[in-house]
Amino acid sequence: MGNVFSSMDISASGMTAQRTRLDVISQNIANVNSTRDADGNVYRRKSVIFQEKNYPSFGEALVNATGSVGKGVKISQIFEDTEEPLKMVYDPSSPDADEDGYVYYPNVNTVTEMTDMIDASRSYEANVTAFNASKNMSLKALDIGK
Repeated sequence: MGNVFSSMDISASGMTAQRTRLDVISQNIANVNSTRDADGNVYRRKSVIFQEKNYPSFGEALVNATGSVGKGVKISQIFEDTEEPLKMVYDPSSPDADEDGYVYYPNVNTVTEMTDMIDASRSYEANVTAFNASKNMSLKALDIGK
């Protein structure tokens, strides 16, 4: 029974991580046409980095190394993409234009964001399916014990 609950915890951590990823993607899409934020800076695309949850003790790490169920996933960082350049659009009439008449827009590509959103939503669904399978196995085990 312990591994069944562990698998539920892993699925739940995956659902939480993917929900956060969807929130970040939604924020990127919402700001695709923003020329500046509250501080006057151009919005930069944000991404989420996942990593496996840490093992607090050597014993737990050893159990994991022998092929048992892992700990799940966590978000290690949400970072701004400073590698991809901002989009420049010539619009001298805009109040946000620089001295050369260019307005800077976020480095957000809607197609990329929609692709990431589909991936995150399918990953979320896969975790829901795994969670429900573990739950159903637990219920069947309880029925067998009657």
